Amino acid sequence: MSKTFYITTPIYYVNARPHIGHAYTTIACDTIARRQRMMGFDTYFLTGTDEHGQKIERAAQAAGKTPQQLTTEVSAEFRALWDRLGLTYDDFIRTTSERHKQGVQALWRKIRDNGHIYKGHYTGQYCVFDELYVDAVGPGAPCPECGRPTETVREENYFFKLSAFQDRLLRLYTEQPDFIRPEARRNEVISFVRSGLRDLSISRSTFSWGIPVPDDPKHVIYVWLDALANYITALGYGSDNTGLFDKFWPANLQMIGKEIVRFHCVYWPAFLMVAGLPLPQRILAHGWLLFEENKMSKSRGNIVRAETIVDVLGADALRYFLLREVVFGQDGSFSFDALVQRYNADLANGLGNLASRTLTMITRYFRGEVPYPSRASSRKASDDAIAQTASKLINEYNSLFEDRQFSRALEAAWGLVANVDKYIVENEPWALGEKQDEDSRARLATVLYTCAEALRIVTALAHPVIPEATARIWGQLGLGEIKKHPLADLRWGQLRLGTKLGKIEPVFPRADKSAIEKMQTAEDQGRSAAAAATQDAPSVAPIAIQAVGPPAASATTPDGRISIDDFAKVELRVGQVKIAEKVKGADKLLRLEVDLGTEMRQVVAGIAEAYTPESLIGRKVVIVANLAPRKLRGLESNGMIVAASPEGGKPVLCSFLEDVPVGTRLK
Repeated sequence: MSKTFYITTPIYYVNARPHIGHAYTTIACDTIARRQRMMGFDTYFLTGTDEHGQKIERAAQAAGKTPQQLTTEVSAEFRALWDRLGLTYDDFIRTTSERHKQGVQALWRKIRDNGHIYKGHYTGQYCVFDELYVDAVGPGAPCPECGRPTETVREENYFFKLSAFQDRLLRLYTEQPDFIRPEARRNEVISFVRSGLRDLSISRSTFSWGIPVPDDPKHVIYVWLDALANYITALGYGSDNTGLFDKFWPANLQMIGKEIVRFHCVYWPAFLMVAGLPLPQRILAHGWLLFEENKMSKSRGNIVRAETIVDVLGADALRYFLLREVVFGQDGSFSFDALVQRYNADLANGLGNLASRTLTMITRYFRGEVPYPSRASSRKASDDAIAQTASKLINEYNSLFEDRQFSRALEAAWGLVANVDKYIVENEPWALGEKQDEDSRARLATVLYTCAEALRIVTALAHPVIPEATARIWGQLGLGEIKKHPLADLRWGQLRLGTKLGKIEPVFPRADKSAIEKMQTAEDQGRSAAAAATQDAPSVAPIAIQAVGPPAASATTPDGRISIDDFAKVELRVGQVKIAEKVKGADKLLRLEVDLGTEMRQVVAGIAEAYTPESLIGRKVVIVANLAPRKLRGLESNGMIVAASPEGGKPVLCSFLEDVPVGTRLK
């Protein structure tokens, strides 16, 4: 019976185009899937897109499209990017597909028939951005997860009896300590569950873009119950064809971002328990990929597209950087400078240079055939040291990789590359090649065989991480198809003597400063195009939440006054100016960097005639924090500073007599 391995990514929400934050998760899963196949496992790798919910419905309306049109377009962009990156997923699930709908409704019936769903009414705050019911008080109260204003929802709902699962979930976390990783995320979940669980609203009746509740189509199934089910619907759950489900479920590994831990580690296992289905073996939460110390997001305008990097440096450069530079499970920083520096140091000057030097000398001195090393009696300690280091590396690398310590595993592998480089310098094979005596010839053969065998081992280990380059190096070594090489059997001395090398070509050409400039220019152009598209998009007012009871007040009264609900939509927060400088060529504009407590915002303000830049450093100001970004003199402004504007006078900034903490919301 073959060994099986099932790995999943979260399915990505299609309210925005993919960026390298999405690529990070999917590349990590692809790397694991490739390695599991090389280890002899029958592997199934699932990814896909999450396409229902109120946020999608509103995004589609704002774009002047139907929800189906929008989701189809954006889902296709995700799939096209994964294909361009060469990701080896086995299935791509869409939550708008008929097979998924059928499976979700089957899961709903199973939970309902087992007595864990009842009908009631929900009144409270709902975060449309996170598709999450939250503990917040009052209209427009900030979401505790993302800080955005919430909306008051009053509607008939179906509820899931989540409160009944507190003890069972805590027992799960205790008896299976590896169920949630890393430990910090496990502790967060345990703390959340111990604080008490309330029943969960699992349907909505105020919008229609979702999967209808069986036997009650005026309700649609809560987007998170819908989305989480993809991991089993993709395998045929709820259909007549459950072969894949029987073979691969439960999942061996489900990888997610840390912001969706609660859904996967509390709601998901509870749903599965009620349905009588096995739980996944492990849920692994990685950190955020930060750009300029902030999480990448469309709203911040700081996303980086994977295509930009692929166009300039190739997919392997992105894959290697993400897995080598970022300690998996923790937040990691991204910058073009760091990317190019890591590329040149490890790939161009490291593995690429080792392959070029070694294989070129074998071609020159031994007619392109792997030479015979000398007998043990004439070997040197340095030869055996490389062999021992490589053998030790295989075990260490396997252990670190199984523990998902990708950065440390790659660091160890590149340690062997550095040792071989040192070995080459110390043994000077180019000097040995100039001599014609038998001893020098034998010594040269030993040195080059040692280098080639070390290169083979590093190449095999690194293949799941950098598949394109390692496949080329493997071919240059004269070997077969690298992805079929059994990693479980990898050991020193397997490079066959006399193997004919392939054509030697550079694998990682060195990148100069122009690479950074090209990527930065491409991103700037992409952001400008996105901003222009946003400005050109039709303006659509937010969709009102249907209320139960008396009709809501109108948006404005005859005398022009607005309702408290309208005022609550404006998010005013206290910020502190950290950087202030004049905008070149604009007499009235200043560029400010403002600390809002949880993030830094760039704001362009027309206050240069009233305030000098140095007078603003450290000053607390009021920011309209949920204003759509706009471009001023080529600079993106993410927010607006509140100021009084006397008739014919200079603007006067709003301020406080008492000390107010940064990030405080004005109400």
